[in-house]
Amino acid sequence: MAARTAVAALTMAALTLGAGCGTRSTPPVAAPRPPVVADPGVLARRLAAVQPDWPARRVVDCRRRKCVALTFDDGPGPYTGKLLDLLRDRHVRATFFVLGEMVAADHAGFLRRMVEDGHELGNHTWSHPPLTAMSDERLRSELADTEAVVQRTTGVRMRLMRPPYGATDARVAEQARLEGLAQILWSVDTLDWRDRDPGIVARRAGAAPPGSIVLMHDIHPTSVAAVPRVLDTLASKGYRFVTVSELYGRAPLPGRTYTGVENPKER
Repeated sequence: MAARTAVAALTMAALTLGAGCGTRSTPPVAAPRPPVVADPGVLARRLAAVQPDWPARRVVDCRRRKCVALTFDDGPGPYTGKLLDLLRDRHVRATFFVLGEMVAADHAGFLRRMVEDGHELGNHTWSHPPLTAMSDERLRSELADTEAVVQRTTGVRMRLMRPPYGATDARVAEQARLEGLAQILWSVDTLDWRDRDPGIVARRAGAAPPGSIVLMHDIHPTSVAAVPRVLDTLASKGYRFVTVSELYGRAPLPGRTYTGVENPKER
């Protein structure tokens, strides 16, 4: 019941988030950037100060604030618990695109933690196949089976999906629409699946412009090891860490494809 109550609050937050747009007649004067903070305790206090309502319901206007959506694919896995600890300690929310087969493989407890901590869940299919290369029937099964195991585990009805490898087309988009899912791609690819170096991954993620959707994977220990530096760098720039739905200020529309709000067409 507690998990369902948390989910209801999260769902209402996603549906009621407002979107505003402010303009200035003169360009803003850039404030001096504080130095990057290396001490994790200092970082945790800084993030708690800008996100004091974590993990409660909140409204974030990412048209007026610098926001970034960190997303993690292919889990949950053996390193997901450490990642969730890092995010909880720093009051950071993220979006997790989960594989049904990983949830079924004795990692269901991580999903309940994600919901309790205010993270957003997305469908990443059951077994990570290229959706453009399969029949409509199997495509629907990959999405529906994952939806079923996540609902049984958490009570969450997912509204987002990410096609494996980013492989999509009009047919995949239509099947996603029929399942009530928006397609979420990304604007910053850390390439952490290829470059298993925390420093390289952190530099790529830390360079994300406002409005970015950052792609990472919680199945690699090097990716999880990069996260403190990513948070440190982006926090020093005044970023707010949000879920994908918070980034858009609403629940993304089923069947549509999103890559980040720095794309004006997605506002």
